[in-house]
Amino acid sequence: MSNHARRSAGWQVEQSASEAYEQYLVPPIFAPWADRLIETGEIHEGDRVLDVACGTGIVSRRVASRVGTSGSIVGLDSNEEMLAVAAEAAVDTQPSIEWRQGDATDLPFSDEGFDVVCCQQALQFFDEPGAAVGEMRRVLEPDGRVTLSVWRSLDYQPAYVVLADALERHIGDEAGEMMRSPFPPWDGEGLRTLVHDAGFDDVSVTIEIGSVRYPSVAEFVRREAASSPLANSIAAVEQEVRDELIREVEDALHAYIDDEGIVSPMESYVVTAERER
Repeated sequence: MSNHARRSAGWQVEQSASEAYEQYLVPPIFAPWADRLIETGEIHEGDRVLDVACGTGIVSRRVASRVGTSGSIVGLDSNEEMLAVAAEAAVDTQPSIEWRQGDATDLPFSDEGFDVVCCQQALQFFDEPGAAVGEMRRVLEPDGRVTLSVWRSLDYQPAYVVLADALERHIGDEAGEMMRSPFPPWDGEGLRTLVHDAGFDDVSVTIEIGSVRYPSVAEFVRREAASSPLANSIAAVEQEVRDELIREVEDALHAYIDDEGIVSPMESYVVTAERER
């Protein structure tokens, strides 16, 4: 398929996955969920906040107005490209945010330097989630708070069940697995135990139910693909394959299609806890 034909189909890879993530996924998904996370975490003026695995920085940006000039925010991620997009998106944010590259399981900070640690939808990607939560505890002052979110399993994400299965059939096993990866088979009690065992008290686990909306099923598939490492592999297949993939997703999600596109429920665990003294 020619580059021109690919462009006309809207599947060209014109931007990095990090830029696409900020453009396509942050507004409909990660911004509203960031607000929920921050509200649950009870972040106040003057707090020193660390945003672990910050991605393109939506939690850090939303925190800024809460902590004010007497507080501070550090956004940490292992991905340089994500941090570059984060810095660009936050250029006018006050107070200014410090962006740091680093490993969540070996945080580059001294002990007891933060009042609050946030982590939105990243714990499930760490090789050692328990070690990461332990590091969050280490950098918190006594009585400091952690607030984190983890998507519930795929059973509770109707649109993504369908998309992952369709990607597996039409693109390959790796594509299906990648789309399933944000939704670990964890339950609330497992999360509670993980956080408690890392040295936290007063662990609260709540189930939050929201939704995601896209203007069409085709845009749902395209934007999700563009915001992940799947972008090139999906752009490379024949138009007929993509058309069939979209038809399959559309048929399976017909109950969620309305006059404004497609809307689907999403469910997440939100965990808050205080550091043991």
